[in-house]
Formats: sequence, C-alpha cells, structure tokens
Amino acid sequence: MIEGPLFTACPITNLVAIAVSTSPNTPPTHHVLPISSIQNFTLISAPAAPNGFATPPNTTPALGNVPTTALMARADAAVARLKEAASRKNKAVGKEAQDLFDGISRTLPIRWDGNNMIVMDSVVISAPYRGEDCKAGHGVQSQTLSRVRKVVDNERRKFADRERKVVVPAVPAIPAVHTGPRKGG
Repeated sequence: MIEGPLFTACPITNLVAIAVSTSPNTPPTHHVLPISSIQNFTLISAPAAPNGFATPPNTTPALGNVPTTALMARADAAVARLKEAASRKNKAVGKEAQDLFDGISRTLPIRWDGNNMIVMDSVVISAPYRGEDCKAGHGVQSQTLSRVRKVVDNERRKFADRERKVVVPAVPAIPAVHTGPRKGG
C-alpha cells in the first residue's frame, strides 16, 4: 500500500505519480503506477485553494505588459542591418566585381558609389576593378593607395587561383571479379 499526495495523473499513458515522503525533512520519492493497478483510494482532503474555495483557481497566468520599446528597438536594429546588407550589394555590376567588393570588405571599409567602389573614403576603384584602376583623392597618402592596390591584386589573384583549380571527376570503382564461393555470408 502506498500513501501520499497525488503528484500527477496522465490520461494518455494511464499512469499516476504519487509523492511518498519518508520524513518531513527529506524530498519525496515519486512512485509511478499504472491506473489499472489501483484497487482503491481514499480522498482525505481536497487541495486548499488560496481563494478559500474548494476548487483551485484558474491556473492560467495573467499576461503582463509586453515591453514594446525593447521590441521596437530590436525591430529597428534588424531593419538597419538588412538595409546595410542591401547597400553592400550592387545589382548593376557583375558577379566578379561583387565578389571583389565582398573580399575587400573583409579587410577594409568599403562602399558603393554607383559602379565605383570607395575604399576608406579616400580611394576610388573604377571598372574593370584592377589594381591599376585605383585612384586616390587629393591629400591621400601614397601608402593608402598602395595598400588598396595590394588588397585588390591579392583578391584578383585568389579568383584566378580558384578558376585554375580543376575538379577531377571521381573514377568509379571497378568491381572485383569473384572466382570462388563467397565467404562470411
């Protein structure tokens, strides 16, 4: 015989869990039993409700105020990120120019101005976007221009290396010729 308060009852699995406590200072042990194994039970008392009624109150929690200012700030930040990502894509140029832009943007601040790339707000790269197509504005140090040219040339070299890599097609395996009986199954 097991005595203790009903912890839970599941109508789907037809199981009940009873909390059995050996002493007041120890946490209870839960016994899970199939409902079909229960021969009888005695209801000693109904659970006491805080509202003074015999039935428990509605246990659905009340919804609190949602902090709309925080949600609006998150939405505005997400929209700003999407606009910034969209401004980094130029549909008027080819894939190679966009790939070059993306490659330069990993190391240097860059933005589009029409079909020209503006690097560090001081160097303009115009089509066909080679190292020699880089032009510095007035008062720009030659080190800045040479750095941008070096980055552009290195990115173009990476593109050329990727194009040179030829993917070798996989050769299908030649099945072995079996001459005798199969062993092992």
